[in-house]
Amino acid sequence: MKNYDVIIIGGSYAGLSAAMSLGRSLRNTLIIDSGKSCNRQTPHSHNFITHDGKTPKEISDLARDQVAAYDTVKFHQGSVIKLRKTEEGFETETSAGEKFRAKRLILASGVKDIRPGIPGFSECWGISVLHCPYCHGYEVKNEVTGILSDGDMAYDFSKLVYNLTKDLFLVTNGPSVLSKEQKHKLAQNNISLVEDEVEKIEHENGNIRKIIFKTGKEISLKVLYAKIPFEQNINAFEDLGCELTEHGFIKVDFMQKTNVAGLFACGDNVTMMRSVANAIAQGNFTGAVVNKELAEEEF
Repeated sequence: MKNYDVIIIGGSYAGLSAAMSLGRSLRNTLIIDSGKSCNRQTPHSHNFITHDGKTPKEISDLARDQVAAYDTVKFHQGSVIKLRKTEEGFETETSAGEKFRAKRLILASGVKDIRPGIPGFSECWGISVLHCPYCHGYEVKNEVTGILSDGDMAYDFSKLVYNLTKDLFLVTNGPSVLSKEQKHKLAQNNISLVEDEVEKIEHENGNIRKIIFKTGKEISLKVLYAKIPFEQNINAFEDLGCELTEHGFIKVDFMQKTNVAGLFACGDNVTMMRSVANAIAQGNFTGAVVNKELAEEEF
C-alpha cells in the first residue's frame, strides 16, 4: 500500500489546482479521478479570464499537463468507494480494490446533476439546456429563452436571465407553486408563465428547437435554463462523519476544512457557485492551506 502526504479525490479543475499548490510545495500527492467530469458535454467554457471560449477539455488537458510536470504529483484512474480514518490520516479504497494512504485528504469530487426523464433533456444538457447564465448567458443574449424551474428558485433565477433577454418563458412543468405576488411581478415584466407538463424537448444534435407539452402546446426556443437537483459524486465521505449543509453541499469553513480533522473539500461539491474560475480558486487555496498545516505539524 502506497503512502502519500495528500490524496485528492477528483482530478478536474479544483483537484488539479490543489495539486499544483501541493506539487510546488514538494508534497507527495496522489490524484484519484474517475475521468467523468460533469461538463464533458459542454462545447465551450466562458467567464474564465485567459481561457474564455475554450472547450472544458482544452482547459483541463492543459492543466493536467502542467500539474504532471511536478514529480511529486501522481495520477490514478479509479472510483473511490470507501474512506477510512487511520492514526496517521486516511485510507482510500477504489472500486478495483486498490488502497492508498495519506496524512491529509481533499475532496474535489464534484457533484452529479439529476436530470429529469424528459426525452431530449440529456442530449441538450450543457449544449442548449444550461445551468448558469454567467457561464453561457452572453452567447445567447436577446434570444427566445426558457427557464425550467418552479417556486422561489425559479422566481429569483428569472431576475438574472431577464437581464440577458426580455423574450422569456418560465416553464414549471405542471401547476406552479409561485405566489400570487410572484406571478404578478413576472407578468409585469412580460415573462410568460407556462404551467403545462412537458412531453419532450425537440432538438437537433443537442441544439434545442422547441418544447412540446402534453397538452399539445409548443414553444420554439433557442436556449433553456434548467435548475435541477444534484447529488454528491461520491458518498464514501459519509463514513467519516462528514457533515453536509441543508442544501446538500459538503460543509466547510473559511479554510475549506470539513468537520473531520485533516479532511478538506473544494469545488462544486461545496458551493452553488459552479464555475471553472471558482473551482480553480478554491483548489489553489485549499492546497496552500493543507501544505501549511503539514508544515506546521512537521516543524
